[in-house]
Amino acid sequence: MNESMSSPRCPICDRSLRGAGPADRPFAPFCSERCRRIDLGRWLGETYRIPEDDTSVTPDVGHDDDDEGLLPPTGPS
Repeated sequence: MNESMSSPRCPICDRSLRGAGPADRPFAPFCSERCRRIDLGRWLGETYRIPEDDTSVTPDVGHDDDDEGLLPPTGPS
């Protein structure tokens, strides 16, 4: 069996988590309160982000309409 599969590791400091199960790991998936707080600080500081895909942004094609993006009226006139 691969050693990395035998025991879970802390995603912050990469230490091996001690204990036989969830009851023995009160800070899981972290090894300690310190690592748990570091992770929280990264979330609150917006360090973790999903990269923006440049192809998802459509460039402005040069429309001069003031109402660009508005739907035309529907229903009885």
